[in-house]
Amino acid sequence: MKKDIESRADIELLIRSFYDKVKTDETIGYIFNDIAKVNWEKHFPAMFDFWENVLFYTGNYNGNPVEIHQHLNRVVLLTSAHFNQWNKLFSQTVDEWFEGTTATLAKQRALSISTVIQIKILKEIDHL
Repeated sequence: MKKDIESRADIELLIRSFYDKVKTDETIGYIFNDIAKVNWEKHFPAMFDFWENVLFYTGNYNGNPVEIHQHLNRVVLLTSAHFNQWNKLFSQTVDEWFEGTTATLAKQRALSISTVIQIKILKEIDHL
């Protein structure tokens, strides 16, 4: 039996494993590697803080993921296929390592967050 997500260490394992998949994914990998040119050493701590706040309400995250994705969308059109693949990989990674209430919550929150980001991107496109 797998354990639930219970700590920052669990979040770090999840996020590192997830982005290992993202970096090599045919559908979305190029966005992170070639377009955004993500500095992973800088990105990981921000993602750890983000997910720790999302799941455990720590207040550690101060970024604006919607704004970041809106900017990225101006560089490369982000499509529903991109978001669907991101969600698929995220859920698969959660399921590989964890099970339980917080693991389920992580998958639900990921879907909710990506949906909000997609809506905000579409609203911005409509206003251009």
